[in-house]
Amino acid sequence: MEASRSFGKSALKVLLGLVFIISAVLKVVGIDRFEIYIYSYHFFSLNFSFIVARLAIILELVLGLGLISHTLHKLYWWGSMAMLAGYTLLLLYALIIGRNDSCHCFGDFLQLDPKQSLIKNGVLMLLFLLIFKMKCWTTPFRWIILCLVVLASAIGVFVASPPDNLTSNSNPEQNLQVELFDAMLDDAPLDSLKLKEGKQVVCFFSTGCEYCQMAAQKLSLMQQYYGFPAEDITYLFMGNEEGIEKFYEQSESTRYRDVLYPEVSRLLRAVNGNLPVIVFLENGHMVHEYGFRNMEEAEIKAFMAS
Repeated sequence: MEASRSFGKSALKVLLGLVFIISAVLKVVGIDRFEIYIYSYHFFSLNFSFIVARLAIILELVLGLGLISHTLHKLYWWGSMAMLAGYTLLLLYALIIGRNDSCHCFGDFLQLDPKQSLIKNGVLMLLFLLIFKMKCWTTPFRWIILCLVVLASAIGVFVASPPDNLTSNSNPEQNLQVELFDAMLDDAPLDSLKLKEGKQVVCFFSTGCEYCQMAAQKLSLMQQYYGFPAEDITYLFMGNEEGIEKFYEQSESTRYRDVLYPEVSRLLRAVNGNLPVIVFLENGHMVHEYGFRNMEEAEIKAFMAS
């Protein structure tokens, strides 16, 4: 009976470790949206959110692999409970401020809102209580195993998904063809929008482009946080009306002035065939140009605040 109970606890411990590992791997697969989710709370800057996202993933991997290793049981047990408690507090905060979007705890594979994720965390914490008291291996190499697990997890995460702020070119190639773009602003349907007056943000998006959706979400979060006038942001879409509605739904972006640009080939020539492109204008002159991966929050903040 005792052997059977011990085996059951060991199997449960391995299962819980696998849950953490699977959660971490799925977060890496959907790292871009997980980064934006962390940034959306504005606890951290955009660049630091890249690092926080990876540290959270590394922690899950370390705990998951540690649980499976059956060494340092109390350390991994308390670490797992502390992590679950931290996530639970974040989810409670999300509920308090009225959020119901996915917490990305299993990346994009499984969409759970804060209430559902709280239930999931509660179940996991109850299961951890069942394995609080159990024997573990006392190998003299247990601390070496821990160091190797931490090192392997950190290297694996940063190699598999290096942060954009560490990999993006500080002087990226300009995609916007300025003369073509300037001519677009002077012609219908953009000529009536007065985009050459004051500060304006013009975004080139395709309705079906996932990176366009995430770029729109980043920009929307910055606009709301820094108080830039919403009426000075314009989305130029390539697609159709139905696609525009779906774009806003999937990007969770604020709805700004948008234009379904009728000449797709002209739009693509203006951005050298690359989407998304976000252009910051002041009195008709380009100040900044960004794609999805090289958006500089400090520059955007300075533009919006001045």
